[in-house]
Amino acid sequence: MKITFLGTGTSHGVPVIGCECPTCISEDSKNKRYRSSIYIEVDNTSLLIDTPPELRLQLLENNIRKVDAVLFTHPHADHLMGFDDLRGINRLQSSSIPCYGNKMTIEEIEKVFSYILNPIQIGGGIPQVTLHKVNTEFEINSNIITPIPVKHGGLDIFGYRIDKFAYLTDCSYIPENSFTLLEGIKLLVIDALRYRSHSTHMNIEEALKIADRLGVSKAYFTHLSHDLEYNKVNSELPDHVKLAYDGLQLVINSN
Repeated sequence: MKITFLGTGTSHGVPVIGCECPTCISEDSKNKRYRSSIYIEVDNTSLLIDTPPELRLQLLENNIRKVDAVLFTHPHADHLMGFDDLRGINRLQSSSIPCYGNKMTIEEIEKVFSYILNPIQIGGGIPQVTLHKVNTEFEINSNIITPIPVKHGGLDIFGYRIDKFAYLTDCSYIPENSFTLLEGIKLLVIDALRYRSHSTHMNIEEALKIADRLGVSKAYFTHLSHDLEYNKVNSELPDHVKLAYDGLQLVINSN
């Protein structure tokens, strides 16, 4: 399995408009963060998690030309508003793209993008997609995808598990039943917004506790605010935990 981080930033992105903090004015590329998304290649299947506003740029910069399916975590703007750019993939593949999410997410997509799903406009290209509401594990090309219910403040959203990898962005709390679904993972990517507490996201301390509880061999933090300067924070984290950054690629085996 190969994982590419397309974006690792919070909803504002980094740099934040008008901010002159050390992270925002840094020239280090690892402090430049698009809104959060990842791309997974496993057994000749290519999966995209979320469609953030910079999706077109993310696909171009990572030379991505194939998306077999999109997995949606939730319908907030920073995870959704690049949805229209899927039509570029349609053009390359000449096929509709299946999109998966929980009931709330799919119904919100249907409302926000009614011009795609119930078109009344004349002219202009639109993506070709098929929407699927899911609440238990499902298969894409023989790959088992397990939705992981988590809380994003008061919102019920999904993380996803594929084999021994789990991706839990925009997460403030993991229900006990979801820990069962995470047993045996080796690589964890999890929300860690900043050091200070937040009502709808985990902070660094909370994310570290989850990584320790799951006993993963490696964890990467994502959905990072401008409070977290890449090199400084990495120097303060345990050896098996690191901040992710845009463009980071990981390869893991299933053993």
